[in-house]
Amino acid sequence: MDHEVELRFQQVKTHVESAFGGGMDVQSMLFLIGVNELGIGYKEFSKSEKTDLLHVAICTLLEPYGYYVFEGRDKDQWPHFTLSKNLPPLNHQQQQHLIKEAMIEYFIQQGYYPDDKSDNSK
Repeated sequence: MDHEVELRFQQVKTHVESAFGGGMDVQSMLFLIGVNELGIGYKEFSKSEKTDLLHVAICTLLEPYGYYVFEGRDKDQWPHFTLSKNLPPLNHQQQQHLIKEAMIEYFIQQGYYPDDKSDNSK
């Protein structure tokens, strides 16, 4: 795994934990992204809704890479996506790398984490 991506992910994770509490992992961060994208705030979600939130998060994260296209929201305001191209075959480590890289960019783009990448290259 790219050590720079892992280091930056750990920094983002620490930043998110300062707002939401310790013990965050990739799945809990995906859940937060899904809740954020749903846009209705936190509520008690059913098991099925939690699964749907993870799907929304994955689609949102992979949209900038061209894998999904946002189609719109349903009557309950849930976002819907269409697969635009298949992901290449990835092993677990490659999947984790892609998701972590996408999470870093998501939190920067949403303004939840400062983009200090340019400072690291100086």
